[in-house]
Amino acid sequence: MILVVGAKGMLGQDLMTLLGAEARGVDIEDIDITSMESVQKVLVTLKPRVVINAAAYTDVDGCESNQELAMQVNGEGVAHLALISKEIGAKLVQISTDYVFDGGKGSPYLEDDPPRPLSVYGESKLAGEMNACFNPDHLIVRTQWLYGLHGNNFVETMLRLAAEKKELSVVDDQIGSPTWTVDLSLAIKSLIDKGCSGTYHAANGGFCSWNEFARAIFAEAGMGIMVNPMSTAELGRPAPRPLYSTLDCGKLNRDAGFQPQPWQEALKNYLNLRRQ
Repeated sequence: MILVVGAKGMLGQDLMTLLGAEARGVDIEDIDITSMESVQKVLVTLKPRVVINAAAYTDVDGCESNQELAMQVNGEGVAHLALISKEIGAKLVQISTDYVFDGGKGSPYLEDDPPRPLSVYGESKLAGEMNACFNPDHLIVRTQWLYGLHGNNFVETMLRLAAEKKELSVVDDQIGSPTWTVDLSLAIKSLIDKGCSGTYHAANGGFCSWNEFARAIFAEAGMGIMVNPMSTAELGRPAPRPLYSTLDCGKLNRDAGFQPQPWQEALKNYLNLRRQ
């Protein structure tokens, strides 16, 4: 049995659908990952062979003002899952982020590039990666720019704003790979099925700026919205963002035989599914 922690989240729900009868889901009302006692009770009772941790404090700007909570959930919570999953002989799959990098490399990041987080969120997720290693049988999957049917995300925000406005300004100096949670779920399943361990990058193919992504969303949805460029500095958010954080996913393809589809195709498929 594969236990999905954070099963009601955007990624968690797609994982549950994909894994089907093989999966068991728990969420905040069933498990408190910041409590070792709670983690022990759930994992020892259910005895999964794999634990996927899709639970996280993902409000990047919120983490800046709630540093302690960010570290408790994204850092210490992973330590609890790692120690107890090791105790019961289960593999731990920890979902991480491009925000562990500073975006200064200028080319796609490899798994062994040195992490240099710029924000509290990035620091807390890096702490989670390090704590996942308490279980020698661990799999860290870094991803980025997630969107899906079951949560707040950039695609849904753009579509909502487009219903209210004819013109929007979107940053054009942050570059990454928009990633559909369905494709990320397929990548995670492929890595588990192939028995992979260590760190992997998983994102849809290609890359763009948030501005280009917004334009593609409106073009695909048949909406005539004017999208103006703006800089990250002009946007003025509390947490600093990596400006170029594209992830190289070659290792995923080599070891698990899985190549996520290009982000443009994923977006098209997502919007088609959304219309149904």
